[in-house]
Amino acid sequence: MSKSESFPVDIKTSPPEEEVGLKDDIPPCVLGQNKASSSRVLTQEQLDTLSQEKALVSDFKLMKLEKEAQKNWDLFYKRNTTNFFKDRHWTTREFEELKACREFESQRLVLLEAGCGVGNCLFPLLADDLNIFVYACDFSPRAVEFVKLNPLYCPERCCAFQCDLTKDDLRGDVPEGSVDVVTLIFVLSAVHPDKIKLALQNINRVLKPGGIVLFRDYGLNDHAMLRFKAGSKLGENFYVRQDGTRSYFFSKEFLAELFADAGLLSVSNDYVLRETVNKKEGLCVPRVFLQSKFTKPGQSQIS
Repeated sequence: MSKSESFPVDIKTSPPEEEVGLKDDIPPCVLGQNKASSSRVLTQEQLDTLSQEKALVSDFKLMKLEKEAQKNWDLFYKRNTTNFFKDRHWTTREFEELKACREFESQRLVLLEAGCGVGNCLFPLLADDLNIFVYACDFSPRAVEFVKLNPLYCPERCCAFQCDLTKDDLRGDVPEGSVDVVTLIFVLSAVHPDKIKLALQNINRVLKPGGIVLFRDYGLNDHAMLRFKAGSKLGENFYVRQDGTRSYFFSKEFLAELFADAGLLSVSNDYVLRETVNKKEGLCVPRVFLQSKFTKPGQSQIS
C-alpha cells in the first residue's frame, strides 16, 4: 500500500477538518438561521472547485475504508473519549414530537437513538423527560462502553448496545414494532450511501405503525463539503476525513427517496441554513444541515 493510501492508526490527531470550531452540536434555533426548501447557493468559483474534484480514491482504498469503518470510529473515541461533542440540549426544543406525541401526559414513550455516540443526546433527553425509555446503539463498541460507564446511565431507563445498523438486526435488542420515536442525529452521513437503505429498513422493523423518525445531518453544499482536500472524494457528495471516518452530504431529494424506498413517509424535509463564527480563523462560516421528519404508515396512538 502506498503512503497516499495509508491512514493514521493510534495517534493523536486534530479533530476532523470540517468540525474545527464548527461543531455540529449547536442549537438549531438561533439568530441568523432559517429553514429553506433549497440548499445554499454556491459561487461560480465554488462550483468550479467541486466540479474539478473528479478523481476518486482507488477501489482498494474504498474497500479498506469500508472494512475498517468500525475501527476508525473506535479510534476516534479512543482519542477524544467523551470530550469532542457537546451535549445536545437543543434536541427537545427543536423536535417537539419528543414531548408532544403523547395521548396523555403520563404516557411512557419508547425511543431509539441510532448512533448514540457517547450519550450527548441520550443523557439530556433522559434528564428532560422522566417518562421515556431509550434504546441507544452505536457502531463503535468503545462509544457504547463510555455510555454504560456514565454515572447517569440507568438500566431501568435505557439500554445501550453495539450495532451495525446496515447488517445487525435491531430486533435482537429491541422488540419489533415497539418504538415510538427514532432519532438519527448526524449518523447516516457516516454510512456508505449504498447501505443507508439497509439501515432504514432495519429501523422500520422496530418502529410502531405511526411512529416517527427524526433526522438531522449534513446538507448539500455545507461549508465542510468545500474544505476537503484533493484525494478525499469517495463518490458523489461522499468524502473521507484524515482519520479515516467518512461523511456524506445529503440533498433533500435523495434523502426523501431513501426513506420512501424503506417504506417511510415524509412529513417535513427542509434545509437549515445558518452562519457559525469560527473564532480561531476569524471566519463567518455558512453551514447547511438537513432536518427532516418521517413516519411509518399505519394506525397508531401517536397523532
